[in-house]
Amino acid sequence: MTSSLRAMGLAALICSGLAAPSLASKASQDIPKWLQKHVGTGTGQIAPIVLDRARALYLEKRRSGTVKNPCYFAMDATRPSTADDGSALPRFYVICENAKTFKAVSSGYGNGRKLAKANFANGRHCARNFSNAEGSKLTAGGAYVTAESRTSFKGYYQSSTGAKPFLRTFLLFDGEGETSNARERAIGGHRAMFLRWQCRMERPQSTHADADGFVPFGKLVDYTSGRSNGCTTWSKPATEQILKIADGKPTTLYIYPSSKDINAVAKAIQRGKSPQQSGLYWHAACLKTIGIPKFWPKQTLQPIINEWRASLPKQPPLELPLCK
Repeated sequence: MTSSLRAMGLAALICSGLAAPSLASKASQDIPKWLQKHVGTGTGQIAPIVLDRARALYLEKRRSGTVKNPCYFAMDATRPSTADDGSALPRFYVICENAKTFKAVSSGYGNGRKLAKANFANGRHCARNFSNAEGSKLTAGGAYVTAESRTSFKGYYQSSTGAKPFLRTFLLFDGEGETSNARERAIGGHRAMFLRWQCRMERPQSTHADADGFVPFGKLVDYTSGRSNGCTTWSKPATEQILKIADGKPTTLYIYPSSKDINAVAKAIQRGKSPQQSGLYWHAACLKTIGIPKFWPKQTLQPIINEWRASLPKQPPLELPLCK
C-alpha cells in the first residue's frame, strides 16, 4: 500500500484505536481541524483510512479537472447496517470542506446470491462477501465518479390522496480499475425504496400506460435499513441531499474496502492476527459477526453466475392480474 493510501496521521489513529503507520499521506496531513473531530470508528464518524482515500481521490480528480464539485462522498461497507433496535446506522459520508460540513447517513450494501456452486450471500447486519462480477448483486469497493442521473417510472401506489406514480431517480457511477465495469453492472445510487407490484390498474390517461391503457400498481417497500442489489441506497432525506449535490455536477465516491483490503484482512486473520495487529482496518463489530471477509473476483464468479443463468427454465412473460 502506498503512503498516499495509508491511514491518517498519529493523532487521528490514536483516537480511533488503529495502529499508526510510519508515514501519513499528504491528504491526511492537510485535513482541516474542523474535519478531524469527525475521524474515528465511533457511530457517525469516518475511519481514518476511509477519509484518507476519499480525500486523495477527490483531490486528484480536482487537480485533473475531472470534477469541480465542492463536495465529495465516501462509504465504509465494513460497518454494520443496523443497530440492535433495527434502526439504520450511518456509513455513507457527505463531505463539503469549503462549507465545513460533514454528514454521515445510512446506506445499503449488496445482498449477493446463494447458488449451488457458490454461496456469496450477505446477512442483514454485516457484509462478508464483495465482488465486481456482473449479476453478483454485491458491493465492489474502490474509486468512482458520479455521472448522470436517470428518473424512471416504477408504477402506481396508494397514497392518502389517491393513486400516485412512483418515480425513482438513479445516479450512475463510473468506476476505475476493478470498478470500471460499473456501467455494465448498472451500479449507482438511489433511494432505498421499490414498488412491489400487485396488479394492473386501468389508467389510460397516464403517460405511463401501456398500449392497453394499464399501469402496474403495488405497495411501496422502504428498505433503508436493509440490503441492496449491489447499488448504494439511501433514505429519502439523504437521497434528496445527495442528488442536490451531485446531479449534473460530478464528484468522487470512494467505497471501502477494495479487493486488496479484503484479501489482506483475510490473510491476517488466517495467520492468527487481528487487522489492528497487522496495521489494517475492518470495523470490529462486523468482523466479529462475519469472521473472515471474502472478495470474489469477476474472473472466478462470472462463469458461475453465467452457468446458473443458462440453467434457469424459460418463464412466460409476467402478466399481473387486474386490480379489483
